[in-house]
Amino acid sequence: MGKDVIIACDFPNKKTTLDFLDKFTGRKPFVKIGMELFYAEGPDIVREIKGRGHKIFLDLKLHDIPNTVEKAMASLSGLGVDMTNVHAAGTRDMMEAALRGLTRPDGSRPILIAVTQLTSTSQERMQKELLIDAPLPQVVTAYAENARAAGLDGVVCSPLEAGAIHESCGDGFMTVTPGIRFAGAAADDQSRITTPAKAKEIGSDYIVVGRPITKADDPVAAYERCLAEFLDN
Repeated sequence: MGKDVIIACDFPNKKTTLDFLDKFTGRKPFVKIGMELFYAEGPDIVREIKGRGHKIFLDLKLHDIPNTVEKAMASLSGLGVDMTNVHAAGTRDMMEAALRGLTRPDGSRPILIAVTQLTSTSQERMQKELLIDAPLPQVVTAYAENARAAGLDGVVCSPLEAGAIHESCGDGFMTVTPGIRFAGAAADDQSRITTPAKAKEIGSDYIVVGRPITKADDPVAAYERCLAEFLDN
């Protein structure tokens, strides 16, 4: 899979989601289905969107004991998604269990990535609330190294950290980066953000873009702008 823009379909229900996707006449953008939509509609929304021809990043951020995560991933593996994830904070054992559960009898599986630190997390919050005293970039890189050691394909990180992760884990280790905003736009609830063009420069492999596209007056034009800035389309 090459570099791409993933649209975060963080909608409350099936109708809103499909109405949004219907705007993309002739295009089948890569989409992210997260907790809000999956919990509202269940696995059928994944099957329907996949049946329409979209690639899907199923963003459920599993984080539990290894046995539970392994069984949950075995259930998700049959949905035919292209990418899914866990929290790296669950430890290498949990990530290895996730990989086992996700792998089908024929050896095939979706891409598996791990969340390092959420892009809403700042250095101050990490220290005061999570009691992690190391510098945030160091924590993110260490989590990425753990994910690589567990056999995962990459991580979710801030675009600001993508370059350092590639330096530490190799160019083939994938960086999937939310926290994308157009120049001059509001940060909303994100702390570590950048533009599509800067994310490309730093080395992001995939950018995940939600509100700048989904809340735009013209979502298709906003998506096209992301493609142009990130992929030079």
